Amino acid sequence: MEAFFRTHSYLVEHTNAPVRRVLMDEINWNDRMIGIKGTRGVGKTTFLLQYAKEKFGINDRQCLYVNMNNFYFQEKGIAEFAGEFASKGGKVLLIDQVFKQPNWSMELRKCYDNYPELKIVFTGSSVMRLKEENPELNNIVKSYNLRGFSFREFLNLMTGNRFKPYTLDEILQDHEHIIKQILPYASPQKYFMDYVHHGFYPFFLEHRNFSENLLKTMNMTTEVDILLIKQIELKYLSKIKKLFYLLAVDRSKSPNISTLAEEIHTSRATVMNYIKYLADARLINIIYPVGQGFPKKPSKIMMHNSNLMYAIYPSNADMQDLMETVFVNSMWKDHHVNQASQEHYFIIDGIKKFKICDAQSTTKNRNNPDVIYARYNTEVGKNNQIPLWLLGFLY
Repeated sequence: MEAFFRTHSYLVEHTNAPVRRVLMDEINWNDRMIGIKGTRGVGKTTFLLQYAKEKFGINDRQCLYVNMNNFYFQEKGIAEFAGEFASKGGKVLLIDQVFKQPNWSMELRKCYDNYPELKIVFTGSSVMRLKEENPELNNIVKSYNLRGFSFREFLNLMTGNRFKPYTLDEILQDHEHIIKQILPYASPQKYFMDYVHHGFYPFFLEHRNFSENLLKTMNMTTEVDILLIKQIELKYLSKIKKLFYLLAVDRSKSPNISTLAEEIHTSRATVMNYIKYLADARLINIIYPVGQGFPKKPSKIMMHNSNLMYAIYPSNADMQDLMETVFVNSMWKDHHVNQASQEHYFIIDGIKKFKICDAQSTTKNRNNPDVIYARYNTEVGKNNQIPLWLLGFLY
């Protein structure tokens, strides 16, 4: 136990979260069992350590961070360890990568039932379906998603500002006034394409090649998260990776499931399952027409964020595709996104119609008052024309 406390103190002391995440204030920290999901690379470990630093400080032994990568947990289960921690006055146990522990959900249930004074906060992959696949956690775990940086968080980091987030309704109703609160202190357009290229994943701050690091993260997501959590045999890994690549480079409006099945030598049903796993892993976003969903055929498949597009095909990234990906990724946290019948149009929450367009385009577009135009290559907006970057302030 002492070794874990020493590691905890060192990690908390040396944690430097450059941006305070919005999720820190959205979580009800009074709950006894809290699950934080997120794809690899979005900063789940840093988030846990930042919580420990804010709420407890460096040497407070009421809080302890442990990582299930530690071989110690191959012998001792979470519940046994938690009991020992609680007996020494422990109040909050932070468990990183909980899915690495066999029978982790049953172990967490034991903790909940046996140690009523102990709070557990754990992180896991976005691939995990906490309640659907683990009924023993129903009604006791509160689940949250940690996302990569929003453009607002990236801009604050780059400029030293503390711009606040806005709801979609606030932006739609008052975007001209909101922009006037931002432009005197920062030029969003100056930083926007940097965000599109490398701003979603916090590890861009590390002194390593970003694209190589992202490729490694994507491979780990497929090799570990999807295969381990979904219990897929290793021999099928190459099929999943090939499918991901084919989806990434195919810009067609609607994926041809039969063709994809032939390409990776499997069935249509398996392709649809793999697509769902890739979406759960936050590698792709599946877009359906209004009123439809899985297992129906998607109307469009997009990369989850624009950083992935540059990592997979840097010389072939199309600007319109990039901007639509940024739009969908910005909306995904709190809104439902569907494909409209027309190209480059999206339906948000079943009612709001958006079109993504280039403000510098020489093509004259008729301004439809029933459409909200999210425009890139501009810093300002007017009426139903909103700069795309401002939608990056939704969280």
